[in-house]
Amino acid sequence: MPKITELTPLGVASLALLAEEPMHPYEMYQLLMARHEDRLVKVRPGTLYHAVGRLEENGLVEATGTEREGNRPERTTYRITPAGHDALDARLQAMLSTPVNEYPVFPHAIAEAHHLPAAVVMELLEERVVALGADLDFLVHAEATVTAKGLDRKYWIDITYQQAMRRTEIAWIRELLEELGNGRLPWDEPRPTPTELSHKPKESLGKRS
Repeated sequence: MPKITELTPLGVASLALLAEEPMHPYEMYQLLMARHEDRLVKVRPGTLYHAVGRLEENGLVEATGTEREGNRPERTTYRITPAGHDALDARLQAMLSTPVNEYPVFPHAIAEAHHLPAAVVMELLEERVVALGADLDFLVHAEATVTAKGLDRKYWIDITYQQAMRRTEIAWIRELLEELGNGRLPWDEPRPTPTELSHKPKESLGKRS
């Protein structure tokens, strides 16, 4: 059995699906998309087939049979093995219990935002709030969709987590915009760049006597 750190996010998602019931990779792909899990892991049909192949090589899943429908390509159904269950449980326990710095882009950008003029920062943050609001609307709609389908909540609690994260970020950005707008957060204008200096008109030296 491979070390738990060798399980990729797509490998975890694949094992989790096969822990529910045996499936063929295309069926797994359709279910991932229906549950909007493509927002959590990068997945395409080709990469999913490759991930399942690696899991089989490592003894975490095994083929149970191959079938063909009409002129469609053959589809192999897989099931999780006892070693796969052990690897999935161990990896999930580590993921749930141990915070990991994933080096997100936005906190890094905020840390360096002081290099930009306040007006530019405010405009960009307003754009981000709009984008986050649209994403939040999508997540709310996704919750309504899976609820209407009668899907057990345990399969989509990540959607409500993502909603909470979007709402928190929107609230934080709006508070920052207010501080920038009313001056409670002092913001020194950045020094001009060498390019800006080179285009700045030279001051008149005056006439020599």
